[in-house]
Formats: sequence, structure tokens, C-alpha cells
Amino acid sequence: MTTGAKARRGQLLSTYGIGGLFPSETTSFMIVGLDEWNENRAQPVSEPRLARSLRVAELKSPPAGTARDVPVIRFPLTQVCPNPKCRRIGSLYDLAKDWNVAKCAQCKDKPLLTPFRLITACSKGHIDEFPYFRWLHKGAAWGEGTTHEMKMVSLGRTSSLADLVLKCSCGVAPKNLDGTFGPKALAEFGTCSGARPWLGAEAKQDCAETPRVLQRGASNVWFPAVRSAISIPPYSEALAKLVDKHWILLEDLDPVPPKVLEKVAKLSNDKYSTADIAAEIERRRGAEADDDISEDALRRDEFNALITGREDIGIEADFVCLPMQLNPSLPDLVTDVRKVTRLREVRALYGFSRLDGVTEPGSEALCDLSRQRTHWLPAIEVIGEGVFIALDRAKLAEWAAKPFAQDRQQALQTAAGRRAAEFGRPEAPRVDIVEVAVHTLAHVLIDQLSLDAGYPAASLRERLYVDDDMAGILVYTASSDSAGSLGGVASQAAPDSFAGVLREGLTRLSWCSSDPVCIESTASGTDALNLAACHACVLVPETSCELSNTFLDRALLFGTPEEGRESEGLFSGFISHG
Repeated sequence: MTTGAKARRGQLLSTYGIGGLFPSETTSFMIVGLDEWNENRAQPVSEPRLARSLRVAELKSPPAGTARDVPVIRFPLTQVCPNPKCRRIGSLYDLAKDWNVAKCAQCKDKPLLTPFRLITACSKGHIDEFPYFRWLHKGAAWGEGTTHEMKMVSLGRTSSLADLVLKCSCGVAPKNLDGTFGPKALAEFGTCSGARPWLGAEAKQDCAETPRVLQRGASNVWFPAVRSAISIPPYSEALAKLVDKHWILLEDLDPVPPKVLEKVAKLSNDKYSTADIAAEIERRRGAEADDDISEDALRRDEFNALITGREDIGIEADFVCLPMQLNPSLPDLVTDVRKVTRLREVRALYGFSRLDGVTEPGSEALCDLSRQRTHWLPAIEVIGEGVFIALDRAKLAEWAAKPFAQDRQQALQTAAGRRAAEFGRPEAPRVDIVEVAVHTLAHVLIDQLSLDAGYPAASLRERLYVDDDMAGILVYTASSDSAGSLGGVASQAAPDSFAGVLREGLTRLSWCSSDPVCIESTASGTDALNLAACHACVLVPETSCELSNTFLDRALLFGTPEEGRESEGLFSGFISHG
């Protein structure tokens, strides 16, 4: 169905994406799969590296402009009449006698129906209506021909579920909704229905999971699986974008006929010659012969591009990265600083999950965006700027081998193993204590840059580059609105400015207002995946963090109060010599 409800393109990837619930005034909708989107109005988003890593031919911006571009369905269908004298509960058709008009047909003033607040979902992504009839009538018996007109009455004492009481005209004893959130509350009603309403009523799957009851607006109803990439040379150049725009045509032509090259050259207003275009086609073919298209490969390419740098060659380039001199006061651990005056990030949605936040491609908990595999995925682009720093990987490895770092690593590994066991996963990935330290430093930079650059922290974003051979942090503007496109972050890469940012940020966060509780914490945060980290120090807005504010430990940077461990942090010496 279509509706007048509106959402920004970015929200269709981050907040109200396919399979997610979209609240609109007094009702609730679900965004349907890509099969039903108006692909003809979806503009291409050029980022071939990201498209290849997700194994699709192209990325496209969500269509916008008409009411039918991104269709929705009404979900949940269970509705409640808000009239205190009515309070009937049932399906939309039962109450309204019309699938399209959500108004109570029995009340004189025809009040707008409100969707029931509870739904059910399982860890494999299926979602369905709450079984309110079975919840009330569990164990009850009634004679043939008995009618069931159900109501949901609010006692008005509190806003808890214990105050919401289901009643039925059949005479069964009233029952409240208290206890519905228990993990086995619906176990006796059978297994999950396997419903995937965003793909259609016929798209059900067999599922042996026990469904869980959730609030309709709860944050764990929908977790997006998004992969992003920074446009880097040569893909960020205008010539590469021109070839990418026509790649579906050019890909299978080998060699490319001269007439086709001439037509592509004309499309560039003769800015590029046929020789330029032919050379770019050959370069693109060579790049696509590389089998390594993993996210790790994307990061390595980006890290190398940031280290190499790129001069400003004109407004058509999406990547400008200028090397900065290092201020002598910076610690030896910092090896490079880059001023990124222009960058373009592309984010693509490749699936979603429920309950657990699974994002691993191929996982059975990752839900499909369409009934059949499509050749494209929805994506958005963000233009911004930022600061990049590279760290000495050899010194980080030497520090990570010390007992202090190893003890902290073991504590986080234990927590990660416990979480994996709770979610039924085979084994937790190894916790890289270097990545935890670099991640914590990134949060220090976000916190300080938001003060010095004058942007809200939520408009900044981190991008971590950590493996056995590299260590770096890119802090950049992640917002597509006006907060984050004025050059304020990139300007902080100047030698004196960045030295001040790093020194001030580390000095401020070496002490937390919750100390000594915070610095001595042995488990904190989601699933105890943090050590010394809290909202008074290094936690940042969720949109700014790649790892959902997990795997953070301030003690790795500053040491702990125990005797002999005050100087074990990466920056303990830098702070002490302030």
C-alpha cells in the first residue's frame, strides 16, 4: 500500500529500512522488499569496490519523489480502538470493516485505530502478530457457536503491561499482559510462524525457534547490516565515475568497439578522449580480476590511499588528502597526520537482523531484502571531511605483548566468549587488544574534536584501520546535513592544532568523574564488553561508533591505579610529561 508518510533516504538504511517498522501519526507501517521498490527512479551511486564486495552489479540511491516509490504494508494488523467506551481489539478488518481505512466502524465518531503495542519476533528475523486471543484463552473451553468479542482495558494505575487487561465476551477470566516478555512466555503456543511480511504473505519459512515478545517500537526489532567504503583514487576521479556509469554495457565488450568509445567520450562533453576511456576500462578490468573483495581488503586500500595522500586536482575529485608536518610535541607513537579536506563515503544496506544485531554475511540470522537475489542494493553517499592519523604498528605490537595488555585482553576475551555462548555461536573471534586501544583513542579524538571543531559529536564518525600491518584512525563528518561540511574538522589537522587536540583530549579523559569506579571496572557496557569506559568519559553517540560502543578500555591509554601499573598505558608517559 502507499501512504503520505515521509522519510529521508538515509533513514531507509539506518532507521526505517526494509523489514523495519515505520511509525506514522497513529499507525505503523513496514517497509517492503526491494522487489516492490520503483527501481526506475533509483539513481545509481558509483562505488564499484563496495558493490563488488557485496557481490552486486550496482548500488542505487533509494527512489524518492512519488508516493509509490517505496511501498509499505500496515504492520501490525492487530488494532485497538482508543474510545474508552469501546476498547475493542482485533484485526484491522474486524474493527474497521475495511483493509485501507483504520477507523473503528462501531463507534459513532469513527476514531482512528491504534496499532497494538506488542509483536513477536525470533532470532532468525521472522516477525508476526502477538497471539492475544491464545494468550487470553489459554486452557479455556467454550461451546460451539460461542462468539468472541475481545477488548483491551487499561486500568490506568500505571503504564505497565500489568495494567493492560484482555477481556472476551465468551466469559473467560480476564488476563493482563504481565509476563509476556519472558524468554519462554510463548513456548506453549508452538514454534515461530516463519512469517516474513516484508516479502509477502507467501514468503514464510520453516522455523523451530521460540518467538519472543517485543514492544513494537523497541530498538532490537530491526538492526541494519550496513557496509561502507570511502571513495579513493582512482575510483574517486571523474573519469572512473563516467566509466562506472556505463559499466554494465562496457563490461562484456572486449575489445570495446571504437564507436562505443566515441559515444562515451561524447557523453563527457569531449572532456576525455577515447584513449583515456579505453585505458580506464582496462584498469577497471584488471582491478576486478582481484579475488580479494572482503571488507578487510577495502580497509587496506583506503589506509594506503590515506597514507599516500592526494592533492586537490579540481572540484570533480571526491578525495583530497594532504600530508601534515608532525608537531615535535606529539608522542612517537603517532607517525602520520593527514588533512582530509574532501571525502565521499558510500553506505549500502545488505540485510538486517532482529534481537541480536547480527551483521555477518551468510549468517542464517541475516534477513533477505528481496524474494529473489537482485542485481542492486540501496545505498547513500555522504560528502564530508576529516582528520587521519597513523600509528606505529611495531610499537603497538611490542606494547600488546606486555602482561598489562595481555591481562586486559583476557578479561575482554572471556566476556566475548560468554556472549557467544549465550547467543549459541560456536566461538567468539579473538579480541585484538591493539584494536581496543586504537578504538578507545578514536573516541577520545571524537570527544575533543566535537569541542574544538564546534560540531556535535553525533555528526562525527570513526573509521578504524587495524590489522597485523596497519594501525590508523579516520575521524570524519558523517552527517549529510549542514553540520559537518564546513571544513572545521579538517582544519584541526594543522600541526599545532592537532597536537593541542590530542594533548587536551588525553589529559581530560585520563580522569573520569566516575573514577575510581570507572578506571577500576572489570566489566561494563553491553554484555560486559567494555572495561574502563562509561558515559562520563569515552562512550560516544551510537551513530559515531563502528562497534556500538563496545570493546573500549580507557586503562589501555592511561594505566590503572594499582602499584606499578600507572605507567603501563600507551600514553601514560605523554600525559605525565604534559
